[in-house]
Amino acid sequence: MPADLTSIEALDTRILNLCTRINAATYELLVMIREFDERGGCLKWGLDCTAKWLAWRCDLSMATAREKVRVAQTLKHLPLISAAFATGELSYSKVRSLTRVANEGNEADLVAFALRNTSSHVAEYCRELRMGTPGSIDIAERAFAHRSLRLRRDADRGMLSVTVELPLEAGELIEKALDKARDDGCLEIPDLVDTSWSKRQADAFVTMLMEYLQGIESRETKKSSDNYLVNIHVDQSALAGEVGRSSVPIETVKRLCCDGQTVVMTETKDGEPLSIGRKSRVVPKGIERAVRARDKNTCRFPGCCNKRFVDIHHIEHWANGGETALGQLMLLCSKHHTLVHEGGFRIEKDFQDHWTFFRPDGIAIPDCGYHARDMLDDDIRYEDIVHEGHGERYENPPRGGLLSAVEKLVNEPPPPRYFH
Repeated sequence: MPADLTSIEALDTRILNLCTRINAATYELLVMIREFDERGGCLKWGLDCTAKWLAWRCDLSMATAREKVRVAQTLKHLPLISAAFATGELSYSKVRSLTRVANEGNEADLVAFALRNTSSHVAEYCRELRMGTPGSIDIAERAFAHRSLRLRRDADRGMLSVTVELPLEAGELIEKALDKARDDGCLEIPDLVDTSWSKRQADAFVTMLMEYLQGIESRETKKSSDNYLVNIHVDQSALAGEVGRSSVPIETVKRLCCDGQTVVMTETKDGEPLSIGRKSRVVPKGIERAVRARDKNTCRFPGCCNKRFVDIHHIEHWANGGETALGQLMLLCSKHHTLVHEGGFRIEKDFQDHWTFFRPDGIAIPDCGYHARDMLDDDIRYEDIVHEGHGERYENPPRGGLLSAVEKLVNEPPPPRYFH
């Protein structure tokens, strides 16, 4: 080794010493920032906070400036962390994490933990401490409120950029799904092993979307796992309207069975399984397409235009002898599907084969909304209450029948669970 070339060991020592001095100098800087903040030094330059002064005067980003002011003020009440920081034993990265959770009761333990662990471990440990406090609900609410997904098309490059921001727990689900899609792709296509990591991630993302669009039926030919299968135990007698057992409300079971994947499980009275049938779709794909085409993929509930999250509903449930036929099926969105099954609403066919929806109080729901005439008894003329052109009205119009029922519904609405 040339005489003028510094050894690796010497460089290691010099870098470590310099980092220690930088840590100590950073503590000194924060002490001065705290004093500057408490004395209102920013006002001399016409600014209303120290963070803005730091961003302007010291060429920092606003996020970095705010964080330095926060840490500087918090250290005032943490003598043990301040002492370790002043000697350079703790880095600014560790101190920044510690000041988010430290208090008089846990400061000593946190300093001991920080001195024997890396900065990343300290950050993770402090994050877990924050999540374990009642105040973490604010963190969760802020994360949920800032969720977003943006698509940007670049026609010149023939590319589409997808930017997603989600709460951490939702992001973990995406990561797990990408891992599975990527690993399955590697097993099926060996050539992917030679593809870069980012390209494999992109391929896995597309695979996830294709699997979702293809639906459960197309995936039945592939290897699947019962980890994603929910079993609901219910007696056949309960489905038929008789007394029986069910692990969830029976109308909820009927709603789930209308348009879902089921495993038929027959049991004895003691709960012993006799046989387990194969997984099958209650509504065949061909009939489903016909129903969606007829209903224009829109909820049939009067006044509802929802085209998303629509389910196929058995008007007469199959457990009561209803057929899985085009004339016995209609599309309902998740909200109105729940209202029909669990909310007391019902559907009946008139003599013209027209389906009519009824509210829990028995009042029919017209296709085009209620008219003022609908609010009157049969023996009261609409013309007697409102004279067009004169504006004459009864001060206390007669009430009864449908009018009373409507007023009662307005003044005493159904339980909140009926509506979303």
